[in-house]
Amino acid sequence: MTDLVVISLEKWDGVWRRNQYLIDGLLKTDAGLRVLFVEPAADPLYDLISRRAARRGGGLRVVEQPGSGAGRIWAYQPTKLLPRRIDPGVDGRMASRIQRVADSVGFRNPILWINDPAGAATLETTGWPALYDVTDDWLEADRTEAEHERLIRAEALLMERCAEVVVCSPALVRTKGASRRVTLIPNAVDVEAYRVPRERPGDLPDGPVAVYLGTVHTDRIDVGLCVETAKAVRGRGRLVMVGPALLGPEDRGRLETAGVTLLGAKDRADVPAYLQHADVLLVPHVVTSFTDSLDPIKLYEYRAVGRPVVSTPVAGFREGGDPRITVATGSGFATAVAHSLPARSRFPAGLEDDVATWRIRVVEMRRVLERVSAAGRDPASPESL
Repeated sequence: MTDLVVISLEKWDGVWRRNQYLIDGLLKTDAGLRVLFVEPAADPLYDLISRRAARRGGGLRVVEQPGSGAGRIWAYQPTKLLPRRIDPGVDGRMASRIQRVADSVGFRNPILWINDPAGAATLETTGWPALYDVTDDWLEADRTEAEHERLIRAEALLMERCAEVVVCSPALVRTKGASRRVTLIPNAVDVEAYRVPRERPGDLPDGPVAVYLGTVHTDRIDVGLCVETAKAVRGRGRLVMVGPALLGPEDRGRLETAGVTLLGAKDRADVPAYLQHADVLLVPHVVTSFTDSLDPIKLYEYRAVGRPVVSTPVAGFREGGDPRITVATGSGFATAVAHSLPARSRFPAGLEDDVATWRIRVVEMRRVLERVSAAGRDPASPESL
C-alpha cells in the first residue's frame, strides 16, 4: 500500500474528525504512504442562494502535516457549478477530475477510501480497489426525495463493489451488515492531548458553563431543547456550544435570544481546554434512526476529561454503566443540567484512564487497507474476502 485517495465528507482543516486522525496515524506509521484528500466541492450557486460570498473550490494544495514528512499529503477541493437536478453529469465529471488530479501527483493505482457516498462515481469511473467507511447512515437523514434516491443508488453501488466496508457503530453493523460482511472500527480520542492541563479559553464565559462540543446542525441538535436548557440555567451559568454552527438564521436567532453562546469551530489543539474547563458536558441530540447510527467522537472526548455529562438517550450515552452520565429528556434534561452546574466553576480532579485511543484504530484500519490492497492485486468478489 503506497497511495490512498480519500473522498471525504469534511475539509482538511483545524477541525479534525475520524478521517484526519486515522490518516495522520497511517502516515506516521508508514513512511511509504501518500494521500490525496478530496474535500467536499465548493458550490458557488448555493453560496449565493444562502446569501454568502460565492467562492470556487481551492483546487490542489500540499498539506504540511507535522510529523508526517513533506510532500506526502495533498488536499483537493473541486467546484460544483450547477446542482444535480440541472446538471446530472456533475458527479461523473468530478470523478474524472479526481482521476486526473491523482495522476498529476503520480498516483497510478491507488486505494480509494470513500466516506462521502458521492464517491461512488469515482469508484465507477476509475475501478480502483476501494473501501467504504460508513460513519453516518445518510439513508436515515432528513433529505429531499431526489437526494434520498441518489443516496440509495450510490450506497447500493458501494456495498456491491467495494472490497471492504467499515462501520463505526453497532447500529451500522446491524443495518449495513445485513447484506454483506462489514468490519466494526469505532471512534476514539487522542488521549495524550487531554492529559495536559490547559488554561481557560479567553472566549469561554466566566462562571459555571455547560458545554456542547460538536457540529451544531438540526440533523443532530434539538434546538428547542437547547433553548429550554439555556433558560433553565440562566442565573446559574451559561450554555456554550463549541463547533461549526450550520444553522439557518431562525434557529441561530432562537439560540442566541435564549442566551446560548455559539463559539463556532475551534482548532483541534484548542478543544481539550474547552472540555477541561466545562462544569458539565451536554449531548442535546434528537433521537432518530440517523443519530442512532452514530458513534459520537464526543463520547470518547467527554470520557477523556472525566466531567459529568447530561445526554438525551442517544447511542453511546444511553447504554449506562458510567455514573457520571445522566440520561434525560424534555424538561428533565434542562433540570438535570441546571442541577449539575456548581455554585462556582471547578477544574476536573481526575481523568478517565480506560478510553480507546486513535493509535488502536489506526492499526485496525491498516489491516483493512492491506486486505483492500490484496484484493486489488488479485480481484475477487467482496463476499469472498
